[in-house]
Amino acid sequence: MTGNLKILIVIPVYNSGTPLASVVQAAMSTGYEMLVVNGGSDDRFFLQSIASLHCRSIRSKEHLGKGAVLLLGAEEAAKLGYDTMVSINSDGRYNPADIHLLVAKAQNSKIPCVVVGAQQQSHADTGNPKHFAKTSANFWVRLACGLEIDDIESTFRLYPVKELLAQSLNRSHCGFEIETIVKLVWSGIEVYSVPVTAGNTPENEEISRLMKIRDSLSLALLHSQLVLRRLLPWPHKKLVKQEPFQEKVYKTISKNPLKVLREICREHTSPFWLAAAVWLGIFMGALPLLAIHTIAIIYVAHRLHMNKVAAVAASQFCMPPVVPVLCIQMGYYLRKGELLVDFSWQPWLLGMHERLWEWLIGSLLVGPLLGFIGAGIMYFTASHLQQAKNH
Repeated sequence: MTGNLKILIVIPVYNSGTPLASVVQAAMSTGYEMLVVNGGSDDRFFLQSIASLHCRSIRSKEHLGKGAVLLLGAEEAAKLGYDTMVSINSDGRYNPADIHLLVAKAQNSKIPCVVVGAQQQSHADTGNPKHFAKTSANFWVRLACGLEIDDIESTFRLYPVKELLAQSLNRSHCGFEIETIVKLVWSGIEVYSVPVTAGNTPENEEISRLMKIRDSLSLALLHSQLVLRRLLPWPHKKLVKQEPFQEKVYKTISKNPLKVLREICREHTSPFWLAAAVWLGIFMGALPLLAIHTIAIIYVAHRLHMNKVAAVAASQFCMPPVVPVLCIQMGYYLRKGELLVDFSWQPWLLGMHERLWEWLIGSLLVGPLLGFIGAGIMYFTASHLQQAKNH
């Protein structure tokens, strides 16, 4: 995405209140063309807010979710011949003057890209429930597509119009920003983030407890769907031509196999993600994946962008007989209410099908617990070594 971009600013609106006029004025002052998309606001309120500003606007007859409103703006942008759009809230939480930061980042990219305007959080915000929610969202997005974005839920974004409209999106409100980023990355689109200044905090942003629970469950379902889709071996449709993964790996290995091994050992080696890989290795190592543990662990670690060496190494702690027997005993206890104290060959060989079932049941409890212990040890060890290296 080099050279001049034909950019349209899109402002989705639904009863935004007082900030709308000032946001529209500030956006117009950037010099870019602008479109206000009315997602079902009251006509009188909407017209009074921007009547004197002489900006282009369209209106949906029915109330749409924020994602659907944004896609409506993207469709209009495509009709008008724009290849790029910048979405910004109408409630004043972002500063339209920062639009040039997103545009500058996009102009330095060689392929179509998304640029996220990320508001920086202070240390005082780390105990805030919103900070925890953002951290959790970043974790799941990292598993789904391998990217760590500073403010994944930011609605201040630059999008390539054609590529955005090519996506099959299921969310029109809660989770739209997350689903959009993940599926664009799967399509081969680069995603960047740039720091932006914080605007005014929207008034009347109170959300009911019931709505918070509903949104949390909806996001949990979305993250589960995206991660499960990531684990499937079927390739995603690419919108940007890239060198086939197999060919790229073959060329790299043939040139310098030792370099490839070093890169595999060093990939995703932050203390947190090393700990996550250890948890994955121990959890999967405890499962009754007879004769295919290593292959399965390498596959899942690769799909979830985790350190494959750490995951496979951690799984070795689950080798027979200790952990499998522990899992079988746990499963037997859950089924029968007592431990299996008969170690003769009859219950272990003749009842092998039952022992395998108990192994599976027990591993779903023992595996995560042992995984957390191993992950904790790895995290603190890696953090200590990293600090010692920095000093």
